[in-house]
Amino acid sequence: MRHVTKILVPAAGLALAATAAQAAAPARGAAPLWVVSPAEASCTTQLELVARSGAITPVTLTSDGQIVSLSFAKPDLPERAFLPIRVDRNRYSNLMIRKPDGVTGELVLSEETEAAMRKGQTLDVAWLGEEPASTSLAGSEQGLSDLRVCGAQIATQARARAQAEAQAKARAEQEAREQAVAQAQLEAARAQTAAADAQRQRLAEDAERQRRLEAQERQRQYAEAERRRLYEEAERRRQWEEDQSASYFPPQPRYPIYPQPGPGYRRW
Repeated sequence: MRHVTKILVPAAGLALAATAAQAAAPARGAAPLWVVSPAEASCTTQLELVARSGAITPVTLTSDGQIVSLSFAKPDLPERAFLPIRVDRNRYSNLMIRKPDGVTGELVLSEETEAAMRKGQTLDVAWLGEEPASTSLAGSEQGLSDLRVCGAQIATQARARAQAEAQAKARAEQEAREQAVAQAQLEAARAQTAAADAQRQRLAEDAERQRRLEAQERQRQYAEAERRRLYEEAERRRQWEEDQSASYFPPQPRYPIYPQPGPGYRRW
């Protein structure tokens, strides 16, 4: 704000001095104060165009240090047009560009027009309203110079700010991408670890299942062998008993065997 104050004070002083010098001038508008105000990426100053009827039409001079433009509001503007203004009755045509809102036009002043306004006394615009309007250009040389200087500084600051914001955004996006990559790698590593753990678990379960199957098979084989052994042992015992029964002879008594008496034999 200190810099802006330095800009505004001499411009206002010049405007006040010019007002006294042009008190009897034919211009219908009061001498502007050339109050230069910083905007977002440029500086502006307001002018008031006054018609014969006393109607006032405000316009804005804007500069970013490279160009000076005159902004105004008017309905039904074409997208582009080449419109004239008059400085001390001399005609200067400039390119007008309609802004996106559809009712604001920006008249980009040529170097010739700006030079004429710096040295001129009166600005006239015939097409802005229902009747021509004009304003005094007293103090315009210093005012336009201050406007350009202020606009250049503000635009430089805006570009530096935009560049810093773009760099910060780029860094943030890069960090976000790196973080996303790192997170993806971490998740991939976790997934691989989980897959490896699951594979080991499946292998361990398969091994345990195989071990149980083998144990069951061994148990079955042992039971089958035991059953066959018992069966064969029983068969051998049965065969042995049969063999023993077939080859058995009762032992002969050691006392004499007498013949049995026949029928009708009476014993005493």
